[in-house]
Amino acid sequence: MQIQEIIHSLEQWAPLDFQESYDNSGLISGDPTQNCTGVLCSLDCTEAVVNEAIAKGCNLIVSHHPIIFKGVKQLNINHFIGRTLIKAISHNISLYAFHTNLDNVIDGVNKSLADQLQLTNRSILAPISGKLDQNGQPIGAGILGELPLETEAHSFLQWVKEKFHLSVLKHTPIINKQLKTIALCGGSGSFLIDTAKAQKVDCFITSDLKYHEFFEADNQLLLVDIGHGESEQYVPDLIVAYLSIKFPTFAVLRSLVNTQPVTYLK
Repeated sequence: MQIQEIIHSLEQWAPLDFQESYDNSGLISGDPTQNCTGVLCSLDCTEAVVNEAIAKGCNLIVSHHPIIFKGVKQLNINHFIGRTLIKAISHNISLYAFHTNLDNVIDGVNKSLADQLQLTNRSILAPISGKLDQNGQPIGAGILGELPLETEAHSFLQWVKEKFHLSVLKHTPIINKQLKTIALCGGSGSFLIDTAKAQKVDCFITSDLKYHEFFEADNQLLLVDIGHGESEQYVPDLIVAYLSIKFPTFAVLRSLVNTQPVTYLK
């Protein structure tokens, strides 16, 4: 089976034209006509992940975040991007990024968040007008859903901390003590705060919120920042599950490398 067959399957799930204009999803490097020896799925593509692919005999790495995101003017071993790409190319390993197009489908990145919190009655938080996925469902940013039962806010925050294995989380003051409607956005979701308020959600969970953005909650909802990598930690498992169903006799592995660049002093 060729690498392009794996890519074609991924792009049936979340086509490249679903990605944001600033993004760089798709085949970053490699030969799509090469026979695939195995797929390694990760959140980020780092030199350590490439080393893992070499050790496990995988010649395709599917990462959520693109190794090349901004313009690259030089490709050498003096920077982590150059080292990663040079090592991958020298070992005939193709690199594929599955980023904001996977963010924008209802069974993509935000599903992995919603599943952990057992949300029901799910819908896209900010649908893109006129765009539907292969199942006729709206696409767009974030997910809106409901908790199975109305939950006390402090208990809910503790549950979020446990479910996402967090040593810390940041949140605005608790206004409504009982929570039912929850909005989620894996990765950086501050652009959805106004949408979440307009939808009258009780709590919006995302990451990468700046100090002044917390004021935007404006006593209308509980705003929670769980960290970027933490909000997307289950994405590799989501991709593995999808590909394992599509190619049940083929080696699809989840990377064991922790690529999280942020640590916390407890």
